[in-house]
Amino acid sequence: MVSYYRAGADFKKAKIVVMGVPDESRSHASRRGTETAPDTIRAASNDSEFFVRDGVVIPTVPMRGTLDGKKVHDAGNVQRDGVYEKAREIVKAGKIPITMGGDHSITADLLKAAGNGKKVSLLYFDAHPDFVSSVRDYYGSVLTDSARYVNYKKSMLVGTRAAEPEEIRNARKAGLAMVTPIDITELGVHKVASMIRRKVAGSRVYISIDLDCVDPAFAPGVSVPSPGGVTIADLLYLLTSTISRCDVAGLDIVELTPDYDTNGMTANLAARILTECMACLKT
Repeated sequence: MVSYYRAGADFKKAKIVVMGVPDESRSHASRRGTETAPDTIRAASNDSEFFVRDGVVIPTVPMRGTLDGKKVHDAGNVQRDGVYEKAREIVKAGKIPITMGGDHSITADLLKAAGNGKKVSLLYFDAHPDFVSSVRDYYGSVLTDSARYVNYKKSMLVGTRAAEPEEIRNARKAGLAMVTPIDITELGVHKVASMIRRKVAGSRVYISIDLDCVDPAFAPGVSVPSPGGVTIADLLYLLTSTISRCDVAGLDIVELTPDYDTNGMTANLAARILTECMACLKT
């Protein structure tokens, strides 16, 4: 699958490099199919984020930020064991990696590359904390596996609502802040956005988006759906208001399960999230 991003700029000229990881080998989910997600997101992006008229490719205008002058290159798909090296190549070239999973375990390798030897702040949009420590090297132990690369005290879990007791204990011990969907409703999305910006202020920030952070009413095509999630508008506001004001080290979007999607609505959401995030990146 070739995306319109690939036609946008070659690797050397690009400031943003997109890659896919068609792999779910470290997932324990009963709902399978995230290995097909990268090309599904590309297809959704081509269909919903671009128009073609008279042979001219026309991107849709994002709600925030701009795509004007944004040089984006799609580097294609990468094998699971090559994620760290490819991400490291992108980071060392001074570009921002945007990765489409696959299962969430890829984030541990991406965080290792993104910091380039230094710890980064992490904004982890997920229904689950993925902070299991009794089992390692799978999609539920991402934060444990990434301990050497993340400054937990400058990081935040957003949209959390389906945590194991072990994960809550680990998050508290690490000093990792957590915002649930009920918190967003109670405090208001503007206050939560301010909380996020204060938390990551002065640091390089990596953003990881598990699509199950969104309520399954709006995003049914995910590996482990959990009721009571974040609304689409709130998610996009939190992402764009943060990205436009901070130094982003990288971004990923994971856990799309196309076989469980409804009329492509989750794939189209993933494509829209990427558009809005790219538009707000400082390049």
